[in-house]
Formats: sequence, C-alpha cells, structure tokens
Amino acid sequence: MGLGPGPGRGPGRHDEGCGGRAPEPDPQDDGEFAALALKILVAGGFGVGKTTLVGAVSEIRPLRTEEQLSEAGERVDDTGGVERKTTTTVAMDFGRITIRSGLSLYLFGTPGQDRFWFLWDDLSQGALGAVVLADTRRLEDSFPAVDYFEHRRIPFVVAVNCFTDARRYGAHDVSRALDLEQGTPVLLCDARDKDSGKEVLIRLVEYAGRVHTARLLDSVGPQAGPA
Repeated sequence: MGLGPGPGRGPGRHDEGCGGRAPEPDPQDDGEFAALALKILVAGGFGVGKTTLVGAVSEIRPLRTEEQLSEAGERVDDTGGVERKTTTTVAMDFGRITIRSGLSLYLFGTPGQDRFWFLWDDLSQGALGAVVLADTRRLEDSFPAVDYFEHRRIPFVVAVNCFTDARRYGAHDVSRALDLEQGTPVLLCDARDKDSGKEVLIRLVEYAGRVHTARLLDSVGPQAGPA
C-alpha cells in the first residue's frame, strides 16, 4: 500500500554589555573560531526512535527521563506498531555532539505523546532547528511535529528511521505524504547508528543556516543605491 497524500494534520542572546571596552582576548584561545553551541530539537511520534538517536550520537552520557509504561498510560497512549516498547519519555532527552572544532550541538529530545505536548514550547525556545523522526508504518504520527515547526517557522528536516520490518519509500513519496513545504529535506537514517545520525544533524545545521540567512536578507530588504 503506497503512502499516498497525507490526511489532515494534528495540532499543531546572549545580551552584550552596553558600552565599555571590548573584552580582553582569552590567553588560552588557540586562534580558532570561538566556540559555538547550537540547540537542536529531536521530535516525532511515540516510539519512533528519538531517545535512540540522541543516545547514539551523544558524546556524553545522555540525560533521559524515561519511565515504565503503566496500565493507566497504555489506555491513553497509542502503542499500535510499537507494542514491545516498555518505557516512555516524560520530559526530555538531552545529549551533546561536537560536529567540528568550535561547533557543538545540544540535543533535546521531545516527548512524543499528546499529553506531554505542553513541554514543547519551553524546549523549543532558542532552537536553531529540529529533526522530525518518522516511521513509515505510522507516518501520521509525524503530522503534529511537522505542523508545530511549520507554524512557528522553525527550520526542520524529516529523517525517516528505517526500521528493518518497514517498507522503504523514497524521499519524494514521504514528502508528498506529509505535505511538506517545498524545499524541506527528507533523509533516510538508522537512529541506532552514530554516523547516520550525525549526517542528519549536519544536514539540518546546513539547511537551518540557509533558512535563517535568507530570512535575515529578506528582513533587511533591497538597499538603496547611490543617488
């Protein structure tokens, strides 16, 4: 059965001192670019692999807020297709990865269930962009995250987590099924593999950088030429 067009979606400074002299250079600075830390969200439906991705790429021991699924939770959480899942993220996952010297990403994995969506606004503050993990067996679970980031104009990429028992679809098919805005990248990945996850993050940083640069140029507008 093909993916087809998607159904209707779900819900969807650092301050510098005023005046004064410039700060003295750090004597330990080796001449490379100043360290830059970027905040990235990892979102998607319940059981799609967010905790797995953060854990696979993080160079520090990831912070996890997982709890065992309870009988009460099973009555409100849709576990169809992920019946073997026994835990759930109730706040966030957190990890860090260094992309290159001077550039680190701080990863915040969002909870996937509807009842924890109220946490998303706090987690998204100051985020450069987001990864929306998708499972083609439950593609409709990606709609809330897609809607959320499109509505708030947060750049994102869709990363299809290629589960072994899931049918493979091309990026174009997934883009059409999710009714993505033109230009939104769709990637295939294995959330368990560090290199695969890192490639997704690099693509996101590149894409988000282009989006933010274009918006900045649009806000400046055409400059008046010489009289």
